Amino acid sequence: MAEPNPITTSEASQHADEPWNAVITKKQIGYASLVCFIAWVASVYDYTLFGTLLPVIAEDFGWSAAKATAINTYATIGVFLVSLVVGFLIDRYGRKKTLIMLVIGGAVSSGLSGVAIGAASMVIIRAFSGFAVSEEVVNAVYLNEIYKKAKGRGFMYSLVQSGWPVGALLAAGMTSLLLPVVGWRGSFFVAACASIIVIVMAVRLPESPVFAAIKEVERRRKSGDAEGAAKLAAEQDLEVDTGSNLGLKGVFAPELRRHTISLSLVWLFSWMAIQVFAVLGTTVLVEAKGVSFENSLYVLILANAVGFVGYLSHGLVGDRIGRRNTVLMGFLLGGIASIIMLLGPANDSFIYMMYAVTLFFLLGPFAAILFYMGESFPAHVRGTGTNVAHVMAPVGAIIGSGLVSILLTIGVSMTWAAILAGSLPLVLSGLLMFGTRHVDHLENDPIEEAVA
Repeated sequence: MAEPNPITTSEASQHADEPWNAVITKKQIGYASLVCFIAWVASVYDYTLFGTLLPVIAEDFGWSAAKATAINTYATIGVFLVSLVVGFLIDRYGRKKTLIMLVIGGAVSSGLSGVAIGAASMVIIRAFSGFAVSEEVVNAVYLNEIYKKAKGRGFMYSLVQSGWPVGALLAAGMTSLLLPVVGWRGSFFVAACASIIVIVMAVRLPESPVFAAIKEVERRRKSGDAEGAAKLAAEQDLEVDTGSNLGLKGVFAPELRRHTISLSLVWLFSWMAIQVFAVLGTTVLVEAKGVSFENSLYVLILANAVGFVGYLSHGLVGDRIGRRNTVLMGFLLGGIASIIMLLGPANDSFIYMMYAVTLFFLLGPFAAILFYMGESFPAHVRGTGTNVAHVMAPVGAIIGSGLVSILLTIGVSMTWAAILAGSLPLVLSGLLMFGTRHVDHLENDPIEEAVA
């Protein structure tokens, strides 16, 4: 990909009404990183809080373990349906506006969860958490364009994406503190308040210059300035034709088809594991390893702290050896660690250590894969391509949760249910990375042929 022509401060001042050539300062990059980090923490807080509190909610409503996981499955189907619109929003309305809309959706999901009156209302309400979990798609697209060629951009993004273990850690930690005081309903209200803070902060974010440039090219073309549109597109290395290279047709074009399908399957299988070991982590620990619910919260706190280090580590390694290779190896090691944990002795120290190792290699690679998606898809389909792959996450969660529920119903132990629905899919997701595109992690240029 050609390097965009540099825009000087004087040139930008001459076109102050055209944000596509505005200079993004280091201060703005720092602020964008902070807001995206806090937004992701708030989103994960809401999303994982339901899974963390599920044993308590189930007890309150009188649900069995199988029914509770089934309800979680139905809710995740709603998450999938809601997530489908995110790619369209990113490419149509911009990165900044979409981020704000998704955080608002997450706040609504959190607040209303606290007033659910039964299974049906909980399923409908939790469907809106699809907005919250899709916030990372906006981060991947937006920050990839904000950082551009910044040195160590993968590690910078890993700091933002580490909001997952931070959010999950807060959900577990705040639950242990708030549950005896405000109950599970009050815990959801606290999560809603966190999202409101993010909305206020996000208003001051700059829009992505890449998205602004795309819109400027469209404006020039519609006004009849075809030459000016072509010139700007060439300067910014944009491909914005309105033919078959856009939208879903674009991401499934011959040169991207294998990459898109492989990434989508990676998300599907890895999120089966996420559902089993992160969202339903307390249930798995209680049922498979005999850990008490109170102790399972402490295990989650410890493991997610280790997961935070996993994000930073995978982001740093990704800058060195490439994000594709980092994801591949991380998921393989995570699957192996989870099997060892589940089949190993019921010793507290062993369980704590291996669960932490599992989350290190399960969560950490997402710091690399999200930024990798942003750099592996061309700008004109970056939002759509990233979201097409990402929407398979809730599909994986549906399959993972549903498979656990089915296996438990027919009498399979939680240990083997977790291996079949979580560990093996995680190993498979690592192997599927062989089908994705190679990207020069130093130059940020995708090689056109995917090499197995």
